[in-house]
Amino acid sequence: MVAAGQILDPRLEFVGHFGCQDEGRKDHRFAQVIGRLGIGVGEDGPTHQPIEQLAGLRAIPNLAVFRPCDANETREAWKAALLRTDGPSAFAFTRQGCPTRDRTTHASADGVHQGGYVLADCDGTPDVLLIASGSEVHLCLAAQATLKDEGIAARVVSMPCCELFDAQDAAYRASVLPPGVRARVTVEAGSTLGWSRYAGLAGVSVGLDRFGESAPGGQVMKALGFTPEAVAAAAKQSLGR
Repeated sequence: MVAAGQILDPRLEFVGHFGCQDEGRKDHRFAQVIGRLGIGVGEDGPTHQPIEQLAGLRAIPNLAVFRPCDANETREAWKAALLRTDGPSAFAFTRQGCPTRDRTTHASADGVHQGGYVLADCDGTPDVLLIASGSEVHLCLAAQATLKDEGIAARVVSMPCCELFDAQDAAYRASVLPPGVRARVTVEAGSTLGWSRYAGLAGVSVGLDRFGESAPGGQVMKALGFTPEAVAAAAKQSLGR
């Protein structure tokens, strides 16, 4: 593999490499930056579309895996990693461009420090929860608007770091993912392994448990079901509609 790194002092070590290469996660003390992580890589084909790597990283004890949805979350993720004293961190970034969300109309990115937070809420109790990380958060925001037009109230939850969210107390986790709302959709362009703990028995996980395709990134995402329309359809499926 090819990796580039820098040690700023014995406590701060940075390593960067492509997500399709496995060796880089074996030994890092502080921060690992992983690019090209996902099926959006496109023309590089299935061998460069590492659908299993996020699940593998999340299986490593004490490692916090951050997959931010925009520049605001990326900033807060770096802060959260610098504040950690109980383990290293990994940052997984998409290759495709993501819009930077206006935080005057969406919740503050400070929620990254809790691992997951309500990014865009609805009026009253939500009918369905849309939970995602990284670039797929934007699909959920678009699906939320579609569902609203159909009379379905959806809450969008950004989940940039499962490890930090799982470490929060029960009251906080319930405030973000109300136990009484059983209709849920999780969305991540990778393996669905691990997302069932948020989706629950009535939820639907939109992910990919097979290798990808060779085509331009946008075409691959659409062909494999990563669109606002597919997310909205999964929400209605979870609602039994």
